[in-house]
Amino acid sequence: MSEGEFDPSGDQTVSSELAGVLPVEFTAFHSQQHRAYLRYAHLQLGNAKDAEEVVDDVFTFLLKVWRQALKEASLHGFAWAVLREHVERRLAALGRQVAMVETAWFSALRRSSRERLELLESKLGLYAAIAELSERQYDVVLLAFLLGNDSDTVARMMGISPATVRSHVRGARRTLSRKLGVDWIPGEEKDQ
Repeated sequence: MSEGEFDPSGDQTVSSELAGVLPVEFTAFHSQQHRAYLRYAHLQLGNAKDAEEVVDDVFTFLLKVWRQALKEASLHGFAWAVLREHVERRLAALGRQVAMVETAWFSALRRSSRERLELLESKLGLYAAIAELSERQYDVVLLAFLLGNDSDTVARMMGISPATVRSHVRGARRTLSRKLGVDWIPGEEKDQ
């Protein structure tokens, strides 16, 4: 598998030995979120090794503060903030910018035929424009469109409401339309 493509199908689950020791809620949360967190981290960091290390660090941190995390207004929102912070710290430590533009483009390139290469070149501009969105719009677009999650899943992962997800999608579409010079058609986001 190339650096531009990452399939965490060999996803780590909590081993049966640890599952008996760890809080049941933590084990369930880990099982629900681990794969999605890996995909997000890989898209941001550009390689599987860094993504796996960051996600392992995130879940180790969450386990350490699990009792307090359960008291947060939104466990998912809290965990999402922890994931973003860990990804940003890793990028800073590596002295790199977000790899999403290259990672998404190369992944799309591998799936494409030569006839669609021109279309992909235009996607590079789209990915660069996505990288300039506000933090919340950026995350929603990555989770919904680049990683293929529905609005309810995105809302649950980020600890926000589905209506807020739809609002961020609308705002992102308007911003991207303006930056790319294309017409935005209101209502297109209803399929998300």
